[in-house]
Amino acid sequence: METLGAAIWGAGNVSTEHIRSYVANPHCEVRAIGSRTRASAESKRDMFGLDCAIYTDYEEFLGDAGIDVFSICTPAENHSREAILGAEAGKHMLVEKPVATSFEELHAMDSAVQEAGVKTVVSFVLHWNEMIINLKTLIGAGALGEVFYVQTDYWHPLWVRGRDGAWEQEQTSMLLGGCHAVDMTRYLMESDIVSVTALGVDVNPNNFSNANMTTLVEFANGRIGKVSCIGESRMPYVFNVEVFGSEGTFRNGHLYSHFTPAQNDWTFIPSIEPDSADVAHHPFQGQIDHLIECILEGKDSHVDLRDAVNTHEACLGAEVSIARDNSKIRLPYEG
Repeated sequence: METLGAAIWGAGNVSTEHIRSYVANPHCEVRAIGSRTRASAESKRDMFGLDCAIYTDYEEFLGDAGIDVFSICTPAENHSREAILGAEAGKHMLVEKPVATSFEELHAMDSAVQEAGVKTVVSFVLHWNEMIINLKTLIGAGALGEVFYVQTDYWHPLWVRGRDGAWEQEQTSMLLGGCHAVDMTRYLMESDIVSVTALGVDVNPNNFSNANMTTLVEFANGRIGKVSCIGESRMPYVFNVEVFGSEGTFRNGHLYSHFTPAQNDWTFIPSIEPDSADVAHHPFQGQIDHLIECILEGKDSHVDLRDAVNTHEACLGAEVSIARDNSKIRLPYEG
């Protein structure tokens, strides 16, 4: 079987797990690592004992004919430009989230990828989490009946802040991290979001953007849900997943279902849960293996850039909703 040349652009914390997963996949080899600073790229190369090219210039990186697929692991504001250039160079890509910070960036990169015909995966890595795999299996088997409401929460208070404790992120908490929760509501409901209505509150008046948001979502199939993202509370990391159906309910590994009619309390299904912000806890291997499989078999991913457009529009639409006195914002967004 063909061996694909893999590479990583951006040598920060999350890139470690991308490299580890490419190295472990039998159908590819890491041929290049790129970063704004040579030292950081060399550090990742040496960590894994690789013999690969090192780049600090992105255009030179993309010009390497040995690279077939690469991960974009840079800050969010760079993703759109880098993905567009990557598509134009004919490279398959795994893009860390959020993939874009504006509607304009989002649609520009979507158009570029579609025109180039390259394969993409957006790093909503929880699709390969054990608890989520179990839940999707239960939904598919009919254990919950007809799903009519999904609720997800991304509560992660360990953000980088300024000296006065203010939220310094240019992106809202919903776009920066809560996009995982928005994606999960769509994945579990198996339907796009057609409207969002959001509220926001900030404890620190000097926050650069919204640190705490909650959003009501309406799906194309007529069902509803709620997503919250909290960045200022004092607490450990939490990622809640609750799915309500006509014949059963699932709450963070706990099941109550018509499949077991004599059940009189929740049944707990042990598995790895999405309960840590540590990137080493996340199932990157499953995600990378999926991307390589899509490339080799010439198929599109269920979590490619085309799919992720709706997730990002919902996150960006929530910002618009708050700015417009919590009004309902229809998607696709038309201004």
